[in-house]
Amino acid sequence: MAEVIIIDNGEATSSKKWRWLWVLFVIVLIITVGIGGFVVWALNPTLEIDQIAYDAIESSDNITVTDRAWLAFLPHTPPETGLIIYPGARVPPVAFAPLARQVAENGYLVVIAYPPINLALLNPTMATPIMEHFSGVEHWVVGGHSLGGSVAGSYSADHPELVDGLVLLGAYPINDELLNTTIPIISIYGTDDGLVTPDEIEASRAELPTSTIFVPIEGGNHSQFGYYGLQNGDNPAGISREAQIEQSVNAILRLMSQVDSQN
Repeated sequence: MAEVIIIDNGEATSSKKWRWLWVLFVIVLIITVGIGGFVVWALNPTLEIDQIAYDAIESSDNITVTDRAWLAFLPHTPPETGLIIYPGARVPPVAFAPLARQVAENGYLVVIAYPPINLALLNPTMATPIMEHFSGVEHWVVGGHSLGGSVAGSYSADHPELVDGLVLLGAYPINDELLNTTIPIISIYGTDDGLVTPDEIEASRAELPTSTIFVPIEGGNHSQFGYYGLQNGDNPAGISREAQIEQSVNAILRLMSQVDSQN
């Protein structure tokens, strides 16, 4: 009678199983480390926030500042028009407090959104809950700096029933989605900007309505729309930060006034 040989594959199967589990563990570890590194990178920009920015978030006799789900500057006289600001990528929102406060001191509600890990692209609809919270405001302008401005532009295109105006600060639209919009748009840029260059702003004309107002700030750069240090790749400015903010505020107020007059 022939001898029957039984081969036990249990050990081999177990070894293969553990080998695949080990590979899976390594993949998950790499992904986790990668995500963790990205979050650390986004939350820890090498930017120094100026003390002036922190001073700007103190309430006063005519402006109440609240810092909860967003940073809000509320005039004591209830406003009919508000501005929502999307911060630039990796720029702490408080950096835009001086600009926001100066606009608010002219009678407008101004709210700086808090993007997830300082990246507006991760929550493009941040403006919606702000509008819902401040339901007494009848007209809304949205805007933003750099990538924040691009995301605010997309929000405007996707929510024409909610947005009455758009402000781009050193920013341009992601594509031509705003080309046929009828809301007033203002594009404010620095002539010495090293990150969103004047040539890029000029090219963006083809993706914006012909009614868009372009406001060059002579000597302005990318970093001086907020109160923080010089970003990598940006050019030194030819004017002071205070002068760039003042010109930006004046341009924004012209748009806010236009929205008021149209509604």
